[in-house]
Amino acid sequence: MTTTTSPRVLEHPTRDQIRLEEVLHALSDAVRLRIVREMAREDTELSCSYFDLPVTKSTTTHHFRVLRESGVIQQVYRGTAKYNLLRRGDLDALFPGLLDSVLAAAGAQAGRGGEAD
Repeated sequence: MTTTTSPRVLEHPTRDQIRLEEVLHALSDAVRLRIVREMAREDTELSCSYFDLPVTKSTTTHHFRVLRESGVIQQVYRGTAKYNLLRRGDLDALFPGLLDSVLAAAGAQAGRGGEAD
């Protein structure tokens, strides 16, 4: 008897379920903002292992979960790896200019020697 295993599927909010306050909360953390900045810069799917973050693996998992549940990123499993993609299209449609403004401000802060890098 063979059994098929269904691929692991992660829950994401639909575009209509994405709430501004949850997006702002997700982007208010320095580690999560760093993740989003790197994703925006690379503009492609990135595995979780791509990111070199100054936190434990369990804390990293928490940060990615907050970003996914707020609608900032989409995550999919490919084999044993989890890949992440910035939901730029959804965010730009719902909150025009928000992501670009936050990324520009974070870049300016990093340029001043701030913590957003």
